Amino acid sequence: MLKKSILAVLTLFVLTACGNKNDELSAEERDQVIEDGTVGFEMMGGDIEKAKNVPAGDEKAILAAFDEYIAALNAEEIGRYMQTISKDPKGFNYDEDKTYATEVFDQFDIKRDVANVTIAKYEEKEAQVFANMTMHSLQIETNVEHESAGRQVTVFVKEDGDWKVTSVFYIGDDTKSSTGK
Repeated sequence: MLKKSILAVLTLFVLTACGNKNDELSAEERDQVIEDGTVGFEMMGGDIEKAKNVPAGDEKAILAAFDEYIAALNAEEIGRYMQTISKDPKGFNYDEDKTYATEVFDQFDIKRDVANVTIAKYEEKEAQVFANMTMHSLQIETNVEHESAGRQVTVFVKEDGDWKVTSVFYIGDDTKSSTGK
């Protein structure tokens, strides 16, 4: 039971908290995002192809934004993390995400390793970044360790000239959990 509750908390956090239910994407909106883009294909295990229409400057900026998003999460620095998030995200509430992230940072030591980072879809004001992700976590109070691997698509929007996270889609597995040393 504890293992399932830890997994639920970590899965939610990897989705950048998915705040208030009223602010989340509805099932219809989520289906539309998947239909309009490549999210569904990427999430279900298809081969990932790099978008061919990404200008070099935007490619560099988008990948830097993704790297900063992951680095801020790994550093567990709430201010830095919130700077990577859109002020008007789709799929979660900004203020609730901040509260939730703070709680998770206090209760867990979480590190994310990413591989195969690829801009899979690009438009002038939105980009989808695919990555294989392994998440290593330690619940501080119980000393329970957990590792999960999955596929994530992080959707960025251009906001005030910078690329910001607006939604996250993640499918993972429960690969192993153990009591710490």
